[in-house]
Amino acid sequence: MARKPLTKEQISARTAKAKATREAKKKAALELMGETSVRRTTKIRKKRKITAEQKKAAVERLAKARENRGPSQNKMIDEHVRNLPDDNPLSLKNVREWIKENKQLLSSIRSSKDSKDSGERLFYQRVETYVFNLESYLRNGVYLDYFYGSQMQNKIQHRVTAMAYNKDGTPKRTVGYWYPDIGVYTEEMANQ
Repeated sequence: MARKPLTKEQISARTAKAKATREAKKKAALELMGETSVRRTTKIRKKRKITAEQKKAAVERLAKARENRGPSQNKMIDEHVRNLPDDNPLSLKNVREWIKENKQLLSSIRSSKDSKDSGERLFYQRVETYVFNLESYLRNGVYLDYFYGSQMQNKIQHRVTAMAYNKDGTPKRTVGYWYPDIGVYTEEMANQ
C-alpha cells in the first residue's frame, strides 16, 4: 500500500523537531562533560596596534628588502627562452601574452568541446593544443607547434644549420626551408 506524500507543513514540522532533538542531545553531552557551551576551535587573532613610526619603519624595511631582492629570476622558464630579447617573436613576453589570449578564447568556447559540429570540436582542440605547446615551450625551450602568434597567424620557418650533400656534391634542399647561402628555397628555384 502506497503512502500519501507529505505536505510542506508536515515536512517543516519534522525538520524543526529533528533540529530540536539534535540541539537537546548536544546540550546533554556538554553537560555530561561538564561544559556549558561549545569551545571555539579557531583562535581569535587580536589586531596588532602599531604606531605611525613603527608603520613607517616597516614600510622602509619592506622597500629595502624588495630592492635587495633584485629582478625576478624566472627559474621555471627555460634559460634559452629567458635570454631572448623582447623584440624576438618567440620571446617570453610575447608567448605569455599569447597564452593569456588563447586561454580566454578557450574559456569562451568551452561549450564547443562537446559540440556535435566536428569543426567546432576541432577548433577547440586546436586552441587547447596550441596553449599546451606554448606552456611546454616555456618549460623546456623546444617549440613544438608549426604556427606562432596570438591567433596562430604566422608559420614557423625551418632553418638549415648544417648542409647535406648528394653523392655528386650538390647540396640537398627542401622547398620552404631557409639556407644560409641562398635564403628561403622556393618552388621556382627547385624547378630551375
